[in-house]
Amino acid sequence: MDEKPGSRWQIVVGAVAFLLTTVTASGGPPFQFPTANHALYDPDGGGARFFVPTVGKPWISGTFGCVRTGGRQLHEGLDIRCLQRDQRGEPTDPILATADGTVVYANRKPSLSNYGNYLVIRHQVDGLEIYSLYAHLREIRRDLRPGSTVNAGESIAIMGRTANTGEGISRERAHVHFELNLMLNDRFAAWHHRHHPRQRNDHGQWNGQNFLGLDPQGILLEQRRLGDQFNLVTWLQSQPELCRVLVRKTDFPWLRRYAALVQPAPSAMAAVAGYELKLNFMGIPIACIPRAASEIAGKAPVQLLAVNPAEHQNNPCRRLVTQRNGRWELTQRGLDLISLLTD
Repeated sequence: MDEKPGSRWQIVVGAVAFLLTTVTASGGPPFQFPTANHALYDPDGGGARFFVPTVGKPWISGTFGCVRTGGRQLHEGLDIRCLQRDQRGEPTDPILATADGTVVYANRKPSLSNYGNYLVIRHQVDGLEIYSLYAHLREIRRDLRPGSTVNAGESIAIMGRTANTGEGISRERAHVHFELNLMLNDRFAAWHHRHHPRQRNDHGQWNGQNFLGLDPQGILLEQRRLGDQFNLVTWLQSQPELCRVLVRKTDFPWLRRYAALVQPAPSAMAAVAGYELKLNFMGIPIACIPRAASEIAGKAPVQLLAVNPAEHQNNPCRRLVTQRNGRWELTQRGLDLISLLTD
């Protein structure tokens, strides 16, 4: 280590003090940048100054969505470039909590995940339970444990390039992988054991398969444009619809955790027999619509009601639906998503 003990955290404290002075009297925007790199707000959009691409690819491969392998591979967050390095060329950027929240998970064994050292924090924003994730960290602040509370802009880690992938992350590509997520099911570990008994699950409910990603870039840009008028629920429900699915279940964790996305049942409806789920390309139920038995045709427990072909073409990487012999149907991946969502 080139630094004296504690010197990195002195840098962190200075960065935090600067960031806190920028917070408005009203508490600031719902989400803040997880590092001092704010090039996303530059007039030209930041591009290569903000995003770290995959090897040999343009910077867009470091953005969110179907941006890799010709649109067929999903990238679930933003890869944000470092701004400062030590004498060996290693990144030293402080990683900052994007919003007030509570630490729920800290992985300090990089060999257990292609995210390397990573941290997950739970937030409440506009009535939604949001989980921010910070990956490839050099180190997580030692005192942070599940249950620790943090403030927006508070230093939580140091940027790094840890991962368990064979090719690793080079010094030149050092970055923080930053995600904003919704959680599918707090019974994920049991579901995973039943459906994938031969697969390891080293992270319990904090396994990445239990998260559905939001676009942090879209959120940061929209909240800057709208200021105090920004609302996360409104933003989420404005996302393009991929498909609609009918499930014959009336009580599952998503309905309680994300009640803000559930439409109230009409007062005349005697009983809810199922829910029509409006999914975006990530599989997020951006609207849950109660349905009475009289509104449900057929007996199948899961029915694909409609597909938006244009959105499927624009964002094919999650592969939740497919067309066979002129008919749309849920893929096995889509069926697994519905199973996990409603189990």
